[in-house]
Amino acid sequence: MNFSEYVVSRWDTLSLAAAEHVLAVAIAIGVAALVGIGTGLLVHETPKARNASLALSAAILTVPSLALLTLLIPLTGLGWGSTLVALTAYALLPIIRNTVTGLNGVDATTVEAGRGMGMSRARVLMKVQLPLAWPLILTGVRVSTQMIIGIAAIAAYVDGPGLGTQIFEGLSRLGSVNALNATLAGTLGIVVIAVLFDLFFYAVRQLTVPRGLRVRH
Repeated sequence: MNFSEYVVSRWDTLSLAAAEHVLAVAIAIGVAALVGIGTGLLVHETPKARNASLALSAAILTVPSLALLTLLIPLTGLGWGSTLVALTAYALLPIIRNTVTGLNGVDATTVEAGRGMGMSRARVLMKVQLPLAWPLILTGVRVSTQMIIGIAAIAAYVDGPGLGTQIFEGLSRLGSVNALNATLAGTLGIVVIAVLFDLFFYAVRQLTVPRGLRVRH
């Protein structure tokens, strides 16, 4: 059986696995964006808190994904729970870092102008600093998404959802019929998902970032 025949014959299984992969990444990046941007808003003006949050999120990235997923099993069990917790944790650093960098990178005279107009600190943060920092924040979310799309495949090790199951199944049966097809289907499926997510964030940038603030990343 060639690769195209394999895909056609197992389309239902592959499409379901792809949908689960997309859903797991979408949920994780949504939670990570809320937590990461919220953390950045809270700590960007406090050096100790800022450094602590960046150090903690960076430390998480040093933990091998297989190790973290395994360590989570007693707490969150096999499957979706461990997968979502691990993906969310891995996604935090770029989002927190870009939020802090973006907010602190807003020109001081712009901030002072807002305060000079009688705006409170919170209002300046939400109405002036956050919109100006948004392009960089969105880039952080985009980078995190691309990163965890690949990590999500490893979640198959703990019975997680997604296309990683196809890859692990193929690798475990190398040399047998359709082993290579299974591995290739899972891998190419993840590449397609990564491209689709990237197109999604490109569209979000076009819709939410004013033309004058758009930069290439």
